[in-house]
Amino acid sequence: MDDAKVRPNRRDFLGMAATATLAGVGAVVPAASAVAASNEASTDFTRWLDSIPGTHKQVYDTPELNQAFALVWAWAFFATGAPAYGVPESNLGVVIVLRHNALPLAFGDSAWAKYRLGEFYKINDPDTNAPAVRNPFYLTPSALPAPIADAVLQKLIARGVKVAACNLAITVHSGMVAQKMGLKPEVVKKDWTDAVLPGIQIVPSGVVACNGAVSRGCTYVYAG
Repeated sequence: MDDAKVRPNRRDFLGMAATATLAGVGAVVPAASAVAASNEASTDFTRWLDSIPGTHKQVYDTPELNQAFALVWAWAFFATGAPAYGVPESNLGVVIVLRHNALPLAFGDSAWAKYRLGEFYKINDPDTNAPAVRNPFYLTPSALPAPIADAVLQKLIARGVKVAACNLAITVHSGMVAQKMGLKPEVVKKDWTDAVLPGIQIVPSGVVACNGAVSRGCTYVYAG
């Protein structure tokens, strides 16, 4: 099957998922956030939202890899936010939402190799210039220039960044890969779910995660 017909694009994804792409959400004031949170039931998702730290918060909506700018901007927010506001780094809160074609950043190397995610998502390994068979943005700084080598997922998570992986994208994209490889969709989805890296939260959908982060006081930034 032609990879160009298999790789997920927005039209395919929206048609299969019957959902809409979030666009242009702005910051909300803390009072509105408190009202929104007080009317919610307690779920795994809302408890994760409530764990977003800090008084100065930002959410990076990442539907495309876009040269890993979400990771670079998260690093930049930590590097410059504390001195800019005159607060300790613990007062900064960062959320990265991995959805659509940025989803594979949430997976460990085993899934990248087994399901040829570099080919599927058209992501090349910067070390080989070939389709990646590992996650080149988790702990390998060679994917980034030396001055910002700390802008890798493992180090950002260790600094307190909250990372969300879209379950809707996991479901749809794993189904597409299963069809391409002649495998059972439920088996591939389980593999992908099990491959989500430590410190990354699977959320119902990326768009809901963006909405929820904004409701907890995060400023919305489109990073994809």
